[in-house]
Amino acid sequence: MGAGGVGGYFGGRLAAAGADVTFLARGAHLEALRSRGLTLHSFRGDLHLPRVNASDDPRAIGPVDIVLFTVKLYDAEAAATRLPPLIGPNTAVIPLQNGVDGVDIVSRAVGRAHAAGGTVYVAAVIAEPGVIRHSALDHVIFGELDGAQSSRLQRLLDACTPAGFQVTLTDNIQVDIWTKFVRLSVFSGMTAVTRCPIGRVVADPDLFEMLKSAARETMAVARAKGVAVPDHVIDDVDRAYRALPPHMKSSMLEDLERGRRLELPWLSGAVVRIGREVGVPTPTHQFIETVLKPHVNGSLG
Repeated sequence: MGAGGVGGYFGGRLAAAGADVTFLARGAHLEALRSRGLTLHSFRGDLHLPRVNASDDPRAIGPVDIVLFTVKLYDAEAAATRLPPLIGPNTAVIPLQNGVDGVDIVSRAVGRAHAAGGTVYVAAVIAEPGVIRHSALDHVIFGELDGAQSSRLQRLLDACTPAGFQVTLTDNIQVDIWTKFVRLSVFSGMTAVTRCPIGRVVADPDLFEMLKSAARETMAVARAKGVAVPDHVIDDVDRAYRALPPHMKSSMLEDLERGRRLELPWLSGAVVRIGREVGVPTPTHQFIETVLKPHVNGSLG
């Protein structure tokens, strides 16, 4: 559900590996998928699927094994109300959005039993209708909320393994979600607020220290929420961002440059909001949220 950068890339790789995949999309992207198929331009190797299953109506698809819920966070509440026709007795819905709110959004729509957890590390966007540009990373992580090793997620792991991307079935998905959030909230915030790719941020000692300060704030919020994000994550942020392709941009910067809505309220905004709830100050994320707020509704703002 949502065939943009994340859903289009991973769905395309799964379909190419033989999985039975249907894309829920809309507008010009849906029409392109129906008429021309799906094209991936990727550093892992290009791919063209001349025919894919694509629809804008969950009722026409019916119950499925797994829903990869990959809509943007500002569309998530509305999209979640369209999930019920896809739900069978053992269906798992895996939110792969940025942020930490996806599981709660899905759970409210279809019940906790049908919600699993997930997160992704990938840089991919819609280059034009029917075409996904994939520029870095391709790791998907998922797991049951209670840490159980379920047969439904084992089957998903089996489907992903031959698809050519990195995949992990974890027994502690909440830690994985928050670990990604520590990294992603600062990557999105710092590249968007500076209008610079990550290489420019890393190369400037003051900006890079600001990024790490923001990461420490998110870490403190996670700990106050009772999520045991490992101590080494801050050091990982330092190493990982030095190792990223210097031209890499966050999806929020890509959206900002295109005049689109921003996921700001669920990224730096969420750090600030949850920080207030748990009594943790978050001045760097407060700055990012305040400076980007005029652009949160895109060209309509």
